[in-house]
Amino acid sequence: MESNDLVELRQVHKIYYRDRNEVPVLQGIDLDIRQGEFVALMGPSGSGKSTLLNLVAGIDTPTQGNVRVAGESLGQLKPSKLAAWRARHIGFIFQLYNLIPVLTASQNVELPLLLTRLSAKERKKRVLFALELVGLTGREKHFPRQLSGGEEQRVAIARAIVGDPTLIVADEPTGDLDARNAADILLLLQRLNRELRKTILMVTHDPHAAERAQRVLHLDKGVLQADGQARRIEIGARS
Repeated sequence: MESNDLVELRQVHKIYYRDRNEVPVLQGIDLDIRQGEFVALMGPSGSGKSTLLNLVAGIDTPTQGNVRVAGESLGQLKPSKLAAWRARHIGFIFQLYNLIPVLTASQNVELPLLLTRLSAKERKKRVLFALELVGLTGREKHFPRQLSGGEEQRVAIARAIVGDPTLIVADEPTGDLDARNAADILLLLQRLNRELRKTILMVTHDPHAAERAQRVLHLDKGVLQADGQARRIEIGARS
């Protein structure tokens, strides 16, 4: 893998089983994502978008083929090693936030850091910095029920970036938001990409959301469209 390629998938297949029947979800996926890219993945419901995202994030394993991310072939890692790799390299943003309701914003953001050897002082410093980045300074002690949907998603993004991950994966991050909050979240993702050089892979069904990415890929019935059909903006030419 070239030094500027963060993600490399080669002939990746994923099959699920329903009773004794095979249900192919992904078929022969080849994909490269460079360090610093913002890539949107689109496709109809059931096309395999979330499955592909989970493979790249090390949450699922392929039936066949190789998934290589941040220098590791994920299929060769034992579960304990894979969990440690995921904690170090992946920041996951969910459509429905997945915040713990009995924890404050800062406590939710701190959760990934509890698996590290950082001191309480260093954890607090990182949490406050992450919340500042997403525009939630002063909301640290608020519980999820005291926040708007847009603010909850900002907390979820802060949680995803607090550990300084190599790759951010986002599964329909604006799918549960109104147009105004969705636009704010997409602008925030663009800032993370442009200013912090974060690599982002985002699944979305919304073409307006996909327009914020540098490259848009399309998945249909488990088959990824040829990269030549994708819209691509060179990183060095970004505004």
